[in-house]
Amino acid sequence: MDDLDHDILSALRHNARIPASSLAAMTGASRATIAARIERMVADGTIAAFTIRTGSEIRPAGVRAIVMIEVVGKFADRVAHQLRGLPEVRALHSTNGRWDFIAELEDRDLASFDETLRRIRLIEGINTTESSILLKTSKVG
Repeated sequence: MDDLDHDILSALRHNARIPASSLAAMTGASRATIAARIERMVADGTIAAFTIRTGSEIRPAGVRAIVMIEVVGKFADRVAHQLRGLPEVRALHSTNGRWDFIAELEDRDLASFDETLRRIRLIEGINTTESSILLKTSKVG
C-alpha cells in the first residue's frame, strides 16, 4: 500500500459512496487508476465491505453501553455463543485483561437495557459483569 491507497481508504471511510471521479480530483490520479486501486483492494481483502453509518439524528433515542463480562473458564465458548445470539449485542470482543469479553450493546430505552442486562447475567457461566453507558461518541471509524 502506498500513499494513494491510504488517501483512497481515508476518503472512503468518510464517505463510502464517493464517486471515483471525485477521488481522482482529490488525489490527482486518473479515474481509471482510482477504480483499479479500489478493485485491487477489494480483491486482496484490504477493503472488506462498503457500508453506511446512520446518524443519531435519524435513529430513535436509545441506550448504548459497554458491558465487561467475566466468565467461568470452561463456559467461555457457550457464553460467547449465547451472547452473539442476543440482538442487542452489536459486537462481542474477547480480551486478555481482567474481563473475558466486552459486549457492545444497543437497546431502545433504559428499561429494555435493564432487561437485557438481566438476561445476560442469567447466562450460565457468567461470573460477574460491569456496565458503562455510552453518553456521547465523538469519533467513529
